[in-house]
Amino acid sequence: MKVELVTTLKRQATKILQDLHSSKEPVLITEHGQPSAYLVDVDDYEMMQKRMSILEGIAKGEQAIRNDDVLTNLQANEKMDKWLK
Repeated sequence: MKVELVTTLKRQATKILQDLHSSKEPVLITEHGQPSAYLVDVDDYEMMQKRMSILEGIAKGEQAIRNDDVLTNLQANEKMDKWLK
């Protein structure tokens, strides 16, 4: 992973962004020697958000199973029929 100082980002933002778009490699921005932020390509960020959404849905489903908060197929179909009317 590429690491850049925040001052370098300020001075060379266009070049850093060009490199980011061509390499698709995230850039870690440091401030006072400490990690401060990541720069990631827009497409990569949106893909990560979609993946997180899917994983959150799976986690909710697993929690519902553990809590025995589930419906039979018949119950689910009846509920869906009511919502669709």
